[in-house]
Amino acid sequence: MSDLIAKRYIKALKQDTNAKDLKAIVDIFSELALSFKNEKFTNIINNPSVKPEDKTNILLDAVKSAKSDTLNNLIKLLSEHKRLNIIPAIATELKKDLARTSKSFTGVVYSDEKITAKVIKDLSTELGAKYDSKISLEFVLNDFNGIKVDVEDLGIEINFSKTRINNQIIEHIVKAI
Repeated sequence: MSDLIAKRYIKALKQDTNAKDLKAIVDIFSELALSFKNEKFTNIINNPSVKPEDKTNILLDAVKSAKSDTLNNLIKLLSEHKRLNIIPAIATELKKDLARTSKSFTGVVYSDEKITAKVIKDLSTELGAKYDSKISLEFVLNDFNGIKVDVEDLGIEINFSKTRINNQIIEHIVKAI
């Protein structure tokens, strides 16, 4: 639900902001979203005994260095409508929107064996060419029996499971007999 509300704010924000300023706002909202992971901070924001003006002032002080009237007005608007808790959702949706606009995505490669940086770079290049985007991949060692590539923002999930391939080979051999 907060994603839908966040998208409405982002739509309005994009109409009034150029690409450079939007990138700066994405960075600022990402930092603000990290603040919401701090228990003390969330206690203050969620505390009904803290005045809404004080909550707004805390957030405005946090973004004062940006010197952006648009950003200040957005925070005031969120506070006025008691929607400060959707700041992390706004940050997430802003990142996704910026990635779609710039066609620059990040993804993860999972495997139970170490994969060289060259292979990961080749995967990034080939996927980027196929989807007409810039894709950067990060390797994560885990217990997946094969290789799995996941670029969530593009909706790409490719996996090659050793077990599945072995089962398909056996099935093919049985059908041939």
